[in-house]
Amino acid sequence: MKVYGDSRSGNCLKVKYVCDYLKMPYEWEEVDVLSGFTRTPDFLAINPAGQIPTVVFDDGRILSQSNAIIRYLARDSGLIPSDDWQQAKMDEWLFWEQYSHEPAIAVVRFLVALKGVPRSEIDQTLVSKGDAALDRMELQLSQQDYLLGDTLSLADVALVAYTQFAEEGGFSLETRPAVQAWLQRVKSRLTS
Repeated sequence: MKVYGDSRSGNCLKVKYVCDYLKMPYEWEEVDVLSGFTRTPDFLAINPAGQIPTVVFDDGRILSQSNAIIRYLARDSGLIPSDDWQQAKMDEWLFWEQYSHEPAIAVVRFLVALKGVPRSEIDQTLVSKGDAALDRMELQLSQQDYLLGDTLSLADVALVAYTQFAEEGGFSLETRPAVQAWLQRVKSRLTS
């Protein structure tokens, strides 16, 4: 399997983390998302949406959208709870990550750290949304080690991806000790 991804992108790192954690063989094709490569005819033939991550499986099938990819790759693994309710709660976090977390944390980080936009020029509604997302995580993680309780799941993988870069966007993790401890816990599991 070949993974097209930019290692600066949390969405792409989700796929890498799952592959590495599950010891799945893959070829990583580093793509600089800012280079325009994802808009070339060759890449658009692979993914007409022109987005990464994109995975091309050995049988030629193609899958995009980070959470769809990790959900597929982790099927039948311990990263997806066997209990239907816990699985639904995991999906709840996956949808929340893409709607309430990533659009704020990732976008602010992208603008500040990768595009050089002064944080004072960033839409404060976006900044407030990012702070609210981190506060929601702090509340949950102050009660348990992982988002679903005491076991690592795809919810943790999805949310660690951009939370680890939150400070690059000017979000404070110092005031969120449960998030900081969770980051260390999850990253040590995913990168060991």
